[in-house]
This record gives sequence, structure tokens and C-alpha cells, in this order.
Amino acid sequence: MTLYLNDLGIVCALGHSKTEIFPKLLAGDRSGLQTTDEFSPGHPVTVGRVTCKLPEIPERHAFYDCRNNRLLLVALSQIASTVEAMMDRHGRHRIGIVLGTSTSGVRNTELALAHAAETGQPPASFHYKQQQLGAGADFLADYLGITGPTCTLSTACSSSGKAFASARRLINLDLCDAVIVGGADSLCGLTVNGFAALESVSAGLCKPFGLHRDGINIGEAATLFVLSRQPGPVCLRGIGATSDAYHFSAPDPDAGSVIKAMRTALAEARMAPEQVDYLNLHGTATALNDAMEAKAVHQVFGAELAVSASKGMTGHTLGAAAALELGFCWLLLNSRDPRGTLIPHVNDDETDDSLPAINLIAKGQQLGRPIVTCQSNSFAFGGNNISIVISRT
Repeated sequence: MTLYLNDLGIVCALGHSKTEIFPKLLAGDRSGLQTTDEFSPGHPVTVGRVTCKLPEIPERHAFYDCRNNRLLLVALSQIASTVEAMMDRHGRHRIGIVLGTSTSGVRNTELALAHAAETGQPPASFHYKQQQLGAGADFLADYLGITGPTCTLSTACSSSGKAFASARRLINLDLCDAVIVGGADSLCGLTVNGFAALESVSAGLCKPFGLHRDGINIGEAATLFVLSRQPGPVCLRGIGATSDAYHFSAPDPDAGSVIKAMRTALAEARMAPEQVDYLNLHGTATALNDAMEAKAVHQVFGAELAVSASKGMTGHTLGAAAALELGFCWLLLNSRDPRGTLIPHVNDDETDDSLPAINLIAKGQQLGRPIVTCQSNSFAFGGNNISIVISRT
């Protein structure tokens, strides 16, 4: 059964709408990466921050009021008409919601604990639902009046990619006719300090696949798609999910499970590697991840496929990363550019020539023909891997 990605809502460090984000993405814009010590007092770090004014959470949903859910409202506003049409066509009981996240609204808990330390009690506005991992999906269901299946996946940095596999299953099992699927993560001290403790945070701007790469820039984002059987501009062709369980935080250097994920996605899509036009790399800018991914990509695709890591412009948005980067692929496919202008690889560094050869795209580089098929990789702690293939219709 063919399923379609009918619409996209997206917000990240590059902007708060498709029309704002896409030209910045193609230009290799890094202006959304900013240095702050807000989340690590006394220790400034570079983060990918959303700077637009976020909508208010309605009073009747006050216990869901957190930055994560406000980001979701920005994304939802961009797909509102498509969601309304799906609800009218199928009924609210036949619409599902599947999201991925790694921290949800935990920033509210951090601020509440700080307030309690100063005053002896948390602020009256704090509610435990703001930090629950399932809060985003619950909030959207409550906000929209949707009564179909609602769930959240949290598999670290592959969370919102795994959400697509679950959303597809809901439709294939005839439990839903359409699913709002994606993810959201917002900046907080937990992740900034946690990755710093792992010595995985860059001293400046991150350098994916760069010779001097020294870690990630953490970012924030929300991305929502409408997935359904109803024909749309982009179809979901294949998903490959694997887990290597090699190490709690380090990737398996042999890359066997990552290779299997990419090949499984291609097999589901009934496509050969040479039929893919562009691959969005996981590309965290950590030494071990980039070395592993370069090895895997070279083995599956060789050195010719156009590839880039967009985290050099957005930061690593953790549980939202897979959906965000699939969103970038959706934008490429929908541009229908006859020249096939590609998303550039931006790291302001020399390429690490010790890595297996891959075709990292320069600013302004073009495929020379329309882009028809894209693939996107996301990997997570514990060796939790996802690779997704989409094509324009």
C-alpha cells in the first residue's frame, strides 16, 4: 500500500515556515547557531535556537504549556488546513498522532526546580504533564479533539524517525486513515550538560565530517507531517530500522546495522542505490559517528551519491532530528527545481580525508536534473538506527 506525505509544518533555527527555511537551507545559512550560557551557566555553548515569537497555549490547555508544545503549535499552524480536511473526510476517531521526542518539556521542570530552590515551592503554573514524554502527542490530541490512537516514541536521536514506522503501521492495520507524525525537542539544561559530560559538545560551530570536528551543537525544532493513503506530493517509499546494541553511546565502528538499515529502506522501496538522488546524513560532527557513517555510506552508495549533513545549519535537534531532516528532503522534492539544487554540506573546515570517500555537496551545487528520490539517516544511543526513503509523485 502506497502512503503519502500530504503536508509539512516545520520550525527550527533556520526559521518558522517552509518559505523562510528552504532558501536559507540551500544557502548554507548558519545564522541560527548562537552562543549562550543560558542552559550551562558560566560555560557558553553554541546552540541552534528558534527565535520567532511562539504562540500562546490556550488557557484550557494550560497544564500543557511549555516551549516544546509551543513549537508544535508553530508546526501545526502550517498544516492546519490539511488536518482539518482529513478530520472532515475521515472523522476525528480515524486520525492518529505519533511523535518522537527525547526531552519534551523538561525545561519547565528545570525552571520549576530553580524557582523552588529560591522560594521553597514550584511556580503555580508548573504541572508535571509539561515534562512527560507523551505530553506533545496528548496536547495535540486534546487541542484538535482527535480521538484516534495517540503515542510518543523516545529512542533518543532516532525518535521521530521511528515515529514514521509506527504511523505507517497504524494505517496499514486500518486503525487510522491519516496520522499526524513527526517530532519536537526544545533546548534545555539536561541535554546541553549531558552531552558536555560526554565530551561531545563542540567548542564552537560544529564541523560534520571535518578534519577538526569536536562534537555537536544542540538545537531545537518541531516538524509535523500528515501521512495518509490519499495521494499527495511525496510518497513514503521505504523504512529501514535496526539496532546494533554495540554500546550505550558509541556507534558500532563496523557499521553493519547502519548498512542494513539503509539497504532495508531501499529494498522496501524496491530501488537500487543508484536510483537515490540525495542522502541527508546523520552527520553529528562527532569523531566516531562521522567515521562510522562515512564507512556505511561508501559501502552502500560508493563515492558518487550527493550527500550532506544539515546539522551544520540547525544543530542536532535530538528527538526531532529525523523528522526535521526528512522535512528538508520533502522540501527538496517539492521544489521541483529543474536544475536540482542540493542542500549544501556546511562545516567551515577541511574535509577529513582519512574517512572513506563520500560526495559532500558544496554551496550552489546542483544535480543537473530534478530531484526525484531522497533518503535520510538518523542514528541514536544504543545503536538505534533508522533510514527512510521518500520520492516525489
